[in-house]
Amino acid sequence: MTAVALTRIGTRASRLARTQTQTVADALTAAGLRTELVPMTSEGDRSRASLASLGGTGVFAAVLRTALLAGECDAVVHSLKDLPTTPHPGLVVAATPPREDARDALCARDGLTLATLPAGARVGTGSPRRAAQLRTARPDLEVVDIRGNVDTRLGFVSDGELDAVILAAAGLRRIGRADAITVELGLDTWPGAPGQGVLAVEIREGDATGTPLAAALAGIHDVDAWAAATAERSLLATLEAGCAAPVGATATVSDGVLTVSGSAYRPGGGESRTATASGRPDEAAAIGSAVAADLIAAGAGAWITG
Repeated sequence: MTAVALTRIGTRASRLARTQTQTVADALTAAGLRTELVPMTSEGDRSRASLASLGGTGVFAAVLRTALLAGECDAVVHSLKDLPTTPHPGLVVAATPPREDARDALCARDGLTLATLPAGARVGTGSPRRAAQLRTARPDLEVVDIRGNVDTRLGFVSDGELDAVILAAAGLRRIGRADAITVELGLDTWPGAPGQGVLAVEIREGDATGTPLAAALAGIHDVDAWAAATAERSLLATLEAGCAAPVGATATVSDGVLTVSGSAYRPGGGESRTATASGRPDEAAAIGSAVAADLIAAGAGAWITG
């Protein structure tokens, strides 16, 4: 009997990243592969500087991609929202499993909601998009720039340093911390980051066809998640904006129709622009670009710093 080769899957070393990657590893194991996680620490994990000062786009992905190209692992798993919108030479996203919850979640003391937080309440986030959304929805709040893993950020609330933090609902659920959610923020009024809730499995181009790994990844790929993420990321690319830009996007597929909505926010708050378009899922990139063009025409381009 021929032994099954080991598939090494690179992941950031954080609890959330390892949990997300393990779901992919389990699916590939069920498809007949032997898998092993290879944890790595990125510059974004080591530093407590703001994402913008670290370069924003790709800061969490660089070390994984370098290791993949060097042959130190056979695949890597990213949160798609952390990936630059331009493909990396020599690599390809081979699978996007079904999307998790794309919403942001408020985690506040005493069961407070975004509407009931008192004036002057301190709300933490490391995301320029979330900061701009907060300043637009509640200009009377104090927005505090924070870094750290999920448990660290929740700790800012439990120890009284902050009144609330905003995190991705998907991440909280993946590590069993849904109990910390005060309220999920609706995508119609509070869109998430482009690609939020979607995992991306990246492999070397040479392994993308005719390999057991490619075949296994094809079995866990979700076409609706891919279409939605493609549209949202096309919107971001057309705006020439990075993953740290004050831009939210929501794309859904229903009855064969892809609907894309994008919103851009003035970083200091107070203004936003929203545009929407629909079409076939195989037109995802073009639809996302069309929404971005409408945002630019409405004056949002001046707020996007990339």
